[in-house]
Amino acid sequence: MTTECNGKLLEFHPLGAREVRVGFDGGAITSDGGGLLLREVEKRTGIVERFAACFTDYRDAERIEHRVRELVGQRVYGLVLGYEDLNGHDELRRDPLLAVLAEKEDPTGESRARERDRGKALAGKSTLNRLELTKEEVGEKERYKKIALHAAAVDRLLGEVFLESHAEAPQEIVLDLDATDDPLYGQQEGRFFHGYYGDYCYLPLYIFCGDALLCARLRPSNIDASAGCVEELERLVKQIRQAWPGVKIILRGDSGFCREELMKWCEDQGVDYVLGLAKNDRLKAEIVAEQEAAAGGGQGRVFGEGREPALCGDLVGAGSLGSAPFVRRVILRAGRDGEPHQGTVDAVCGSHQHGVHAQQPDSAVLLLHRLSVA
Repeated sequence: MTTECNGKLLEFHPLGAREVRVGFDGGAITSDGGGLLLREVEKRTGIVERFAACFTDYRDAERIEHRVRELVGQRVYGLVLGYEDLNGHDELRRDPLLAVLAEKEDPTGESRARERDRGKALAGKSTLNRLELTKEEVGEKERYKKIALHAAAVDRLLGEVFLESHAEAPQEIVLDLDATDDPLYGQQEGRFFHGYYGDYCYLPLYIFCGDALLCARLRPSNIDASAGCVEELERLVKQIRQAWPGVKIILRGDSGFCREELMKWCEDQGVDYVLGLAKNDRLKAEIVAEQEAAAGGGQGRVFGEGREPALCGDLVGAGSLGSAPFVRRVILRAGRDGEPHQGTVDAVCGSHQHGVHAQQPDSAVLLLHRLSVA
């Protein structure tokens, strides 16, 4: 039985002098109107356009209806608007607003070549899936996956957008390293259980400078949190210093990144660092007096301008393969009652000094005086 509709208004009890009516003649309505504001941002920055330029399209140009720029725009705007699942695009391909955001010339899809596609301006899930799964090298016999993404170009783009966001070179920047869980709920490739997070997940690596994202690398979770960070930093620091030769770079991360490989690389490249250092019995023994002072409400030995009982000391190493001895400064802190670090010992492994200058603090140690060592 077909549904019979009419254009009449339904009237309800008024609210004071106001009429309350329901109509069904509103035309095309969307709840994603905010996407138009994002489109205006794109018109000013061109980030999606530049991202699309990181792809190479090996398809026959005379036989396609969805350009790479349109496919990338459809996927990016879909993600931003909360449509993460590709399956949803079998319905979204009919959405004229998303078609406007993707810069489709015919947002209604009525001019599509095949009759079965008319009214569907955008690509379906299968086309978008091929876009995401194409390898960087496309073989001559490949029939379906023919739009290749160049990962190195995307890496450069993130750095370029960050550099362009500054009217002039800053004197100092802080790069934050972070690894966090991306929970999985299916049988995805690279799925592993992570003991710390207590779930099956990926373990992506992020590098930020303030609010600017400089690196987002998807990784399996059966690796160390610091895996691959030196390689990412090598290209980032090189790109930043090419644009800003005199900028001071400081690296910051939690104890998951306190690894000899990373610290040695920073020391060789003149990058200062502030890293969390996992507590151990030797460090705890060094701060017994400060723990007692914290429990009694006293200050003990106070480091810098902070009010937490703390101890600052140097860890001296012999150096490797006959190199000069090095000093790495460590700050230990004991929290007071009622504060987040009550009864704990925290440590920060700080910047480096070499050779005859090992007894004198350098500017990076002064940085620790200005940072909260939580």
